Amino acid sequence: MQNKIVIRYQEGRVLKGVSVDFMPNKDLFHLVPLDTPPDAKPQDIHAHDLKAVFFVKDYTGNARYQDRKEFLPDKPSTGRKIKVVFKDGELLVGTTQGYQPGRPGFFVFPADAQSNNDRCYVIAAAAKEVSFM
Repeated sequence: MQNKIVIRYQEGRVLKGVSVDFMPNKDLFHLVPLDTPPDAKPQDIHAHDLKAVFFVKDYTGNARYQDRKEFLPDKPSTGRKIKVVFKDGELLVGTTQGYQPGRPGFFVFPADAQSNNDRCYVIAAAAKEVSFM
């Protein structure tokens, strides 16, 4: 299955494209960037260089929309509520079922159902603070 992803590097670079082989337990996966010919060779992506991998609904999103950083009281959530502050100051709030200190990364599902992100794989080394809410 092809996943629409937006890759954010720790140094700020952003790549958008599709991946068919992203696995959270593997450091290497491949990305076919947007607007490349169908026969283009996929790029090697090393997860340890990244801040996060965002699995998105679409590539453009809505620049004017600000994701809600809180949970709605009447909406049940699955998993543990978590707050991630990245080293660059970005805040991500959502739920996780797989965060364990010492692992290279973990998935977060956004608290805001209207977010353009379906889920996000956070590279633990790019996080300044991770806390359960």
